[in-house]
Amino acid sequence: MRSKIVAGNWKMNKNGEQTKELLRALSGGFPETEAEVMVAPTFVNLTNAVFQLKNSPIEVIAQNMHYAENGAYTGEISADMLQNIGVNTVILGHSERRAYFGETDELLAKKVTTALNHSLRVMFCFGEELEDRKADNHFKVVESQLKNALFSLDAAKWSNIVLAYEPVWAIGTGETASPEQAQEMHAFIRKTITEAYDETIANKVSILYGGSVKPANANEIFSKPDVDGGLIGGAALKADDFKAIINAI
Repeated sequence: MRSKIVAGNWKMNKNGEQTKELLRALSGGFPETEAEVMVAPTFVNLTNAVFQLKNSPIEVIAQNMHYAENGAYTGEISADMLQNIGVNTVILGHSERRAYFGETDELLAKKVTTALNHSLRVMFCFGEELEDRKADNHFKVVESQLKNALFSLDAAKWSNIVLAYEPVWAIGTGETASPEQAQEMHAFIRKTITEAYDETIANKVSILYGGSVKPANANEIFSKPDVDGGLIGGAALKADDFKAIINAI
């Protein structure tokens, strides 16, 4: 049975007090759900978030990490640092990291390897840009991103992988991805994993959708058979919206 997951990526939002307030609001009247619920505050607020949620079903996860164990990498965070404060899941390959910080498939493959070597769970993000979709190259782009960063992994490592498909063209562009388009791509992803590994791994890996999920569309998106939850951006910054999305799954 695949895990159902709702994860909130807070990006570069919420200072310390605002983080405490949002976590209090999320914890109060928390929905009854069998889904895993995760939040990813900024690095400077991770320690306090872990402490605040120590008796909560909400897991605190990180937005990024470096591939090196330690060293002269000013401003970076290592896998060991995350684990030391009680963070055991990390988002890697987010579209904003790729677009704004030049993260390549090759770099991400190194990050994934380091994270898995530390037994961190990896939420691996990928997805096509608008020009890829318009040129009908979206399947090729997604297949390439998966192949380059993940398909050299031993099969056993996939038990610590969660996938998050981000149609970048449907985020803040005025374009809209339909639930049917989400299902089409998620089914393709599962088929691609089956061909690279086997059907067992493909059917066990959770594939989240990260294309502007909101309370108004969450039910329909989550009803699709190959959509196992969502990586939520803006709506995760509002407690009521995030709870409504959790209820939808």
